[in-house]
Amino acid sequence: MHHVIVGTGPAGIIAAETIRKLSPNASISLVGDEPYPPYSRMALPYFLSGNVKENGTYLRHDSDHFSKLKIDLHHGRVSQVNPEQSTVKLESNEELQYDRLLLATGASAVRPPIEGMELPNIHNCWTLDDAHRILRSVKRGDRVVLLGAGFIGCIVLQALVDMGLDLTVIELADRMLARMMDKTGGQMIKDWCESKGVAVRTGSEAVGVSQSDSELKIKLRDGSIIHADHIVSAAGVQPNIDFLNQSGIATSSGILVDHTLQTSIANIYAAGDVAQGPDFSTGEQQVHAIQPTASEHGRVAAQQMTGQKLRYKGSLSMNVLNTLGLITSSFGIWDGLPDGERATAEHKEASQYLRLEFNDDVLIGALAIGLTQHVGVLRGLIQTRVRLGTWKERLLRDPSLVMNAYLAQVQGTRP
Repeated sequence: MHHVIVGTGPAGIIAAETIRKLSPNASISLVGDEPYPPYSRMALPYFLSGNVKENGTYLRHDSDHFSKLKIDLHHGRVSQVNPEQSTVKLESNEELQYDRLLLATGASAVRPPIEGMELPNIHNCWTLDDAHRILRSVKRGDRVVLLGAGFIGCIVLQALVDMGLDLTVIELADRMLARMMDKTGGQMIKDWCESKGVAVRTGSEAVGVSQSDSELKIKLRDGSIIHADHIVSAAGVQPNIDFLNQSGIATSSGILVDHTLQTSIANIYAAGDVAQGPDFSTGEQQVHAIQPTASEHGRVAAQQMTGQKLRYKGSLSMNVLNTLGLITSSFGIWDGLPDGERATAEHKEASQYLRLEFNDDVLIGALAIGLTQHVGVLRGLIQTRVRLGTWKERLLRDPSLVMNAYLAQVQGTRP
């Protein structure tokens, strides 16, 4: 049995290692298109800020890790998948025959459609190459504009502050972290960042970039101009699916997969940032471009590919983020249901906020700021779908009792 895995991020690496554990005699080929050992994108900010060296971003630190596991590494970009012939073709014209195929090709950074974004000193921050370019060209004290204050943007923000840059953030939405925070939470994070010396302009749209000498000028929709030495674009990512155009594999936002992570074609699976799979909370097919989902996808796909027919329960929408020392988290349907009930508690001076969302007496979503002790509890209550009973009414009155509710209802201990 020959397993071919395309993609060397967390999903692909964990899948390869899991297949080897479950099927010691299988043949495994792992294909990656970057000139580096497999690495974690989430570690790039630590590399930028100098907290780790390049090898600190690598997913596996033993140089012969894959050879010991008899996993064959291939360098190249896949240009075509031919399900009828069970082959994968690389741009080098090399072809790999497969019995089972896993597509874990991840996502690529997208730049907003703004005139002038092709000018020098405008950077993405998504690959190791991007990080090296930033380190070569940006120096301490430079004026930098960060386009985007979503999850990726706020991770990059931390690194840019650590680098000692004069930072301005421009975000099109009316708040920071708009996809994981409500207005109260987004404003609290903005206030926190501004207290740390970062200029934040939410509800602002960059419409053009020009250059005079070595200075960049970013024009906003309201007519104002921001002057900068560099721009870092963190406006989002999109799944890498273009190479599948002639394959017959069903796609939408990403590669559509079922509760086994199999695609529309037998023996072909997808995992990680490219997979549009079942959502734990809604049952809908969604892309969850987060590392915990990628890791889980990799394990589940490997189990399926080696014959363990288990039903995947779906990935939980979740984000946990450290923004300049302020921990924020969101889980599940954090913005609630139209007929659901909600409990909130805010301590603005302490930069603390908690929001719980209920469907009947089941916690279905939550977000928290500055409350690190609640992270595991919130996830546990949502994923277990435990009925809270009388604890639901107590939480509506005082959501800070969520730890007590967890101990009583999930662990069966008296708080």
